[in-house]
Amino acid sequence: MAERVRAALARAAADLAATSETARLDAELLMAHALGVEREAMLLGRLDDPVPAGFAPLVARRAGHEPVAYIIGYRDFWTIRLAVAPGVLIPRPDSETLIEAAVAHFGRPGPARILDLGVGSGALLLAALAEWPQATGLGIDASASAAAIAQANAERLGLAERAAIRLGDWGEGIDECFDLILCNPPYVERDAGLAPDVVRFEPASALFAGADGLNDYRRLAPQIGRLLAPGGLAAIEIGADQADSVLALVAAAGLVGSVRTDLAGRDRVILVKA
Repeated sequence: MAERVRAALARAAADLAATSETARLDAELLMAHALGVEREAMLLGRLDDPVPAGFAPLVARRAGHEPVAYIIGYRDFWTIRLAVAPGVLIPRPDSETLIEAAVAHFGRPGPARILDLGVGSGALLLAALAEWPQATGLGIDASASAAAIAQANAERLGLAERAAIRLGDWGEGIDECFDLILCNPPYVERDAGLAPDVVRFEPASALFAGADGLNDYRRLAPQIGRLLAPGGLAAIEIGADQADSVLALVAAAGLVGSVRTDLAGRDRVILVKA
C-alpha cells in the first residue's frame, strides 16, 4: 500500500530534525507544496492521501540546508505573500516589527508617501502599501535581481501602480521627503557565524556590513533627516545588540532615536521621528 501523507510527514520531520529547528513545519510546508494546496487545507483534509512523488526531492533539498522559502518559492509576511528566490533576502517575522511601529505611529489614516531603502523582495514597502490603500511608495535597491523580484511582487499583488522600484545607493540622489521611511539594511558582522541555511544560500550583500556590522548605518544615519517629512517616522531594523551603537550614529546626525523591541523582547528597530 502506498505511503500516506500522515506517515510521510512524521518520517520527514524526524529526518529534518538535525537540519531545522522547525522540522515538522518545514515538512508540512513542503508536503503542501508538493500537493499543490495550502498547508491548512492539507492538514484538514489531505492527510490520508497518497504521498506525491515530488515530496522526497523537496525534503532532500531541505536536508541540504536550502531554505524552505526558496524551495517553495514564497514567504508570507504581514498580510501579503511574497515570491522569493536566491538573490533576495528571505523576509523574517522579526521585520514585521517595523510595520507594527508604523501602524502605532500613523494609525488608520496612514502615511501618504513611503520610502523603502534596500527594498529586497518588497516586503516592507508592499506590506505598508497593503496596509494603507491611499499611500504610494518608492523602493530602492542596489541589486538588480532584488529590484526585479520586488517589481514582480508589486505587480502580482496589484500594487505596481502605487509602488515605484528603482536601482540606487541608499538615499543618494533622492530629493523628496517621505512620511514613512522603512529600512532593513545589512547588519551582520563580517566574521559572524551564521546558520548554513543563511550563509550558503542568502545573498551576502544583504547580510554583511563590515567588521562591526555598522557600515551601512554610518551611511544611512546622515541621510534620514533630509528624507523625512515633518511628522514622519523612520523605522530602521537593527541586530539585537546594536541599539546603542546605532542610536549614537543617529544622534551624531542631529536626530533623536528610540528603540522598539520585537515579540521576543529583543531590540529590533530604531525609530526616528521628524
